[in-house]
This record gives sequence, structure tokens and C-alpha cells, in this order.
Amino acid sequence: MVEISKKNKVFGVHISIERTIYAIVNIRGDIIARDEFPTTDYPNINDFVSVLSERLVEMMLSNDCLESIRSVGISVSNANPVTNCIENAVNLPWKGVVPLAAMIRDRVGLAVALANKPHARAMGEFVFGSAHGMRNFVLISMGHGMGSCIFSNGRPYLGTDGYAGEVGHTMLYKHGRRCNCGNEGCLECYVAARGIVQTAREVLAESSEPSLMRDCEELTPRIISDFCEQGDKLSLETMHRTGEHLGLGLANFASLLDPEAFIFTGGLALAAKWILGAAEEAYDKYVFNNTKGKTRFLISALEGKEYDILGASVLAWQVEEYSLFK
Repeated sequence: MVEISKKNKVFGVHISIERTIYAIVNIRGDIIARDEFPTTDYPNINDFVSVLSERLVEMMLSNDCLESIRSVGISVSNANPVTNCIENAVNLPWKGVVPLAAMIRDRVGLAVALANKPHARAMGEFVFGSAHGMRNFVLISMGHGMGSCIFSNGRPYLGTDGYAGEVGHTMLYKHGRRCNCGNEGCLECYVAARGIVQTAREVLAESSEPSLMRDCEELTPRIISDFCEQGDKLSLETMHRTGEHLGLGLANFASLLDPEAFIFTGGLALAAKWILGAAEEAYDKYVFNNTKGKTRFLISALEGKEYDILGASVLAWQVEEYSLFK
């Protein structure tokens, strides 16, 4: 007997510091329904889980999807896809190890998959975006921090305990800048937002040339990019140095992995025109000679298109099915 599955939709959930977005996504990646609420309103994890669970069930009922939702995928910082827990998140209000997937499953009655933002974004990129058709690539998420996900032979490589791919915490310089992780010289300290601003201050200190940056009360990568657009010499130098740091770090990474492409996403991908030229030049200088010129630097094709929701929905399709609504 041929049976057609009714389970043709999933939930995609993205939890950021400020807000939690949740949506019903069908098998083609179409968003059927979407809503959000402030994450900051729920500093207690039990309260947060209760509210999210209630909203998921309410969305199922109001969209007549009780029998067609297969599972839930969640993108959240410091999520470990091996343990399905949030582990020691720095920026979220819930500390320690939080078994979020199990907590949501117990309340909603659906299978739940959990991954950090770079992992979820890589899944979305693989199915819907720039990595479609690739089997070996690295997604680089650049913003306040720097994360990555390695795709190897068509699957994310997680390592023994789920921590593989921490390119932002590979050491770039001995006795370099102090990182939030406790080490010194991490790549993130030079190419994430705070690192770019620190580089800008160093560039200003080294020169007496006039610069738009000197009169700016609070520098940010976006403001520095705007100054680059205006041709400000020291702003351009800041981004050039950032690109050199990035190229060196990725050359070390690529000499081990030999990827088809690096795919860039996150807020700093918007500054790519000022960073990636210098990054590619430094990359070709330092990468293993036999792979020189073979790795593409790409900007995400999904930026601004509910990226994290789509990535989370792919996680949901891959988790082993479990449902109380059969």
C-alpha cells in the first residue's frame, strides 16, 4: 500500500539576544506563517520555554497544521548539535548547560533539532543558497563575533563533541589581542566588529593625516564602511588590514580543509567590498600552493531573506521524526 505522508511542514525558530522568531515552513522553503517576541522579556529559561511552546502550538492550531508539522529546528548561539543543548552562552541570559531541545519536545510533543547560527545558516545555504550543489565548503559568519561551519562530503563536520569549526578562535598572532574566550591573538579579535574598531584606532594613532574617523564619537564597522564609500584614506587602510588578517587566518584553515568556497554572511558581509579584496590577496600568498586560486570567496545569496528561519527549517527536516500528533 502506497502511503503519502501528511508531514509536509516544519517549524523554524531563531533565537537571538533581542528577539525570538518562529515560523511554519513547508517542504519547498515557503514561509506559511511567522511571528516573533522579545527574548529579553524572559530571563528565566523555564518561562521562555513555556511561552515559546505555547506560541508554537497556537500557530499550529490557527493555521490548521496540527497533523502536518513534522518537527522543530532551532538556531541559537552556543547550541551544540551533538548534545542538543545550549552550552555556556555568553550573550544569552540563560547560563550553564540548557537542554533546550528536550524541554521544547516535552512541551510541544514534536522532535526538536538544535544548532548554533553558523551551522543552521550553512544548512540553509546548502539547500537554498550559494552552496547549492557543493559538497565541501566553509560558511563564515561575521558580526559581533566570528563563527563558522565546515561542510565535508555534503554533511556538516561536527567533531567529537560538536565544537568543530571554531575558526574565530584559531590563533592568528602569538601574544596578540586579548579575546573574550580567554586566549590571546584569536582571529575573531581582528576581523569581528570589535577588532575592526581596534584596528581603526591603531591606524589613527600611527598617522597624523586627517580622517573622518577622528571626529566620530563612536566608531562601528558600518560607519567605517560609510567613510570608505567617501574615499577616506585611513578608513580604507583599516579595512585593508582587516582583510589581510582574514586572508591569513583562512589560508591556515584552508590548507587543512581544501574547501570549494568560503561563504560569508552576517553584518560584516555588508563591508565585503572593502575587506575581501585584501583577504583574497593575503589568502593566495599564504595558502598551500597546490590549492592557490581554487577556492572561491562568496557572499551569501540568502542574506536578508529570513536566513536563520530557513536554516533552522532544514535542521528540522533532518532530525529523526517524533510526534504526538499522528
